[in-house]
Amino acid sequence: MKAGPMGIASLRRLTRRSEFLRAARGDRAGRPNIAVQAIASAQPLAGIGFTVSKKVGNAPQRNRVKRRLRAAAGACAEYFLPQHDYVLVGRREAMTASFGD
Repeated sequence: MKAGPMGIASLRRLTRRSEFLRAARGDRAGRPNIAVQAIASAQPLAGIGFTVSKKVGNAPQRNRVKRRLRAAAGACAEYFLPQHDYVLVGRREAMTASFGD
């Protein structure tokens, strides 16, 4: 799936808690800046959700990490497979990491 000029606009957003819990039962991959949870879905478009725990910091810090995750996901939206749901879990290191990381 090719991302349009808006990138993340071509992805379906996960908004319900049940969608996040369902993705948590799927495959996981972790890196110092981010953890990714993925599971197959019946929806035609790839779904994406973002979460950052309170361990990362206060509300402005968590929102900064989420904004950075949304920007990164939009930049590489073509790599998200259709009929899959993804949850990106931000970690404290994502706040200061370079965008390339």
